[in-house]
Amino acid sequence: MIRKATATDIDAILDITKACAKHMIAHDIFQWNEHYPNREAFENDVDRQELYVLEIKNSIVGCIVISINMDKEYKPIKWLISNTNHNYIHRLAIHPERQGEGFAQKLMHYAEQHSRRNKYASIRLDTFSQNQRNQKFYELRGYQKLGNIYFQKQSKHPFYCYELVF
Repeated sequence: MIRKATATDIDAILDITKACAKHMIAHDIFQWNEHYPNREAFENDVDRQELYVLEIKNSIVGCIVISINMDKEYKPIKWLISNTNHNYIHRLAIHPERQGEGFAQKLMHYAEQHSRRNKYASIRLDTFSQNQRNQKFYELRGYQKLGNIYFQKQSKHPFYCYELVF
């Protein structure tokens, strides 16, 4: 079941993202760290009603943010279509013990259906340049890579921006 997250879900979500960070670091992918993602980001997501969780048998196994707000880092990117009426995906995470079961696909399908149903023009997102698994994941879903951005507190390596137009 996919549902909107509540404040009481944040501890479970942080456990998932910390496990994901540890798993990625073990595979030499330094995408997430002690600065990101953090409690404040998830609290803001809940306040804006943009955070969703995937729950299996009363246990949260993943999360995704579906936002209408464009991060300032995205402004220099040459997007495929004008900068109005888009959804932005952030903080997609599946607990490492449950990865490979299709749950990330379910969350992305949900985000895409939500965006289509609500007449958004596209979905935009970024993924780490050193995370080839994520790049392949989005490219197989039809997302087009458009440019690089940087998050200095996360990595010296770029993040690639992607867009899927409906």
